[in-house]
Amino acid sequence: MIAESLQDHILQEDLEMLAGALCVENGFPLEQIKNSTVFVSGATGLLGSQVVKALACFNRLKNTQIKMIALVRSMDKAKKVFGDLLKRGDITLMVGDVNHAISCPGAIDYVIHGASATSSKYFVERPVETICTALDGTRNVLEFARDKRVRGMVYLSSLEVYGTPADTGQRIAEADYGYIDPLSVRSSYSESKRMAECLCVSYAKEYGVPVKVARLSQTFGAGVSYDDGRVFAEFARCAVEGKDIVLHTQGNTVRSYCYSKDAVSAILYILLKGEATEAYNVTNMETAISIRDMAALVAETLGHGRCKVVVDIPEDIASFGYNPEMVIRLDADKLERLGWSPTVGLQEMYERMAASSFQKSV
Repeated sequence: MIAESLQDHILQEDLEMLAGALCVENGFPLEQIKNSTVFVSGATGLLGSQVVKALACFNRLKNTQIKMIALVRSMDKAKKVFGDLLKRGDITLMVGDVNHAISCPGAIDYVIHGASATSSKYFVERPVETICTALDGTRNVLEFARDKRVRGMVYLSSLEVYGTPADTGQRIAEADYGYIDPLSVRSSYSESKRMAECLCVSYAKEYGVPVKVARLSQTFGAGVSYDDGRVFAEFARCAVEGKDIVLHTQGNTVRSYCYSKDAVSAILYILLKGEATEAYNVTNMETAISIRDMAALVAETLGHGRCKVVVDIPEDIASFGYNPEMVIRLDADKLERLGWSPTVGLQEMYERMAASSFQKSV
């Protein structure tokens, strides 16, 4: 059978390690997902595509006979993302938009809803669209899951639902919430993620949709597109090209991160072992670091002395869509009690990303 990521040996290695680790011997209920049909929205995104490829890898290595239906907005992009893998027949591409009602023939057992806006600049330039995609899109996926009477669903949320924490010295568990300014257009993402979570819980309570929430910390690794606009990719791109890493803030914000393979593993654990109406933080608790220190790490690790970190704060900083400075260390104990654990630290996250298809795009 055709391998899942022929053009990226690092990603292929990740997928095969994941398939090897998610087994009954390690407490993963693999039998539950055998012979099932899994619907994935946002299937050409980093995590959506890797979920689909991971399930395909299960099929090849473990004969799980899972069918994947990948909801995509662009057939051309989907064909580039999945390539020859589509020839195997276990992935069906479905062109559509979560902002419209979803119709798909046949039974669906599981739903993973990952379609979302992801760019901070987009949040401030298109706040209405950011909100509508989160709420209308999630409602359409929930209606679809309700109609199909699915066995499980995961909504991919974000650490941004926590806002600005009141206590910066403690790890943030799932019941800890900070302040979000509803009159800031940058809050279009954070507030709509909060409301989408509430919508999920409401569908679970009122209509019995067995939906769980994965609150993702910033996630990256093998398979990240070279032109990705997020901060972690900008740092790596500068280092690979030997350019200085320019910060437009003092870089004091602290966040925790998660490797893409580990996040895919977490999503599948939550799907099969998580409790409906519950949220789970997805992060590697050992990766908490400030933006400035992360930039310095990347300059040293990937830049090899060819670049340095420069602070240049522009007058129109609001247009960049940055959040206020904060310290947000997520607590993943609840997820780890399901049997999940992270495997890749921050430096290795960058090294594996740079060694994958990311660097080949230079």
